[in-house]
Amino acid sequence: QLQLVESGGGMVQAGGSLRVSCVASGDTFSNYHITWFRQAPGKEREFVAAISWSGTSTYYADSAKGRFTISRDNAKNTVTLQMLTLKPEDTAVYYCAARPRGGGSLFYMEPSRYDYWGQGTQVTVSS
Repeated sequence: QLQLVESGGGMVQAGGSLRVSCVASGDTFSNYHITWFRQAPGKEREFVAAISWSGTSTYYADSAKGRFTISRDNAKNTVTLQMLTLKPEDTAVYYCAARPRGGGSLFYMEPSRYDYWGQGTQVTVSS
């Protein structure tokens, strides 16, 4: 059973940067595509970025394009989301989620499509 653990969240001022990571265990990491979601207080969980099992394909929400970069290191079972030029509206709990290769699309916007989730890491951006 795949297990995911996020880390690296924290508090930063607007315009700053943070890097959050997702470390996997329990199964072959390269068998999974990985997606980052986030959830702000009182809002639904929303798609942020996704990366294919090999790392060769990446996708971003419009809100993340040009500021966030998703990458992975299969040797270290890790996916990283580098976030630059952070805004107060980026404040949320950030979650990584996994989908198996061969199980349909690389990513979906709907969180219900994912079976494996981490516990989340808080990112707070102050103005």
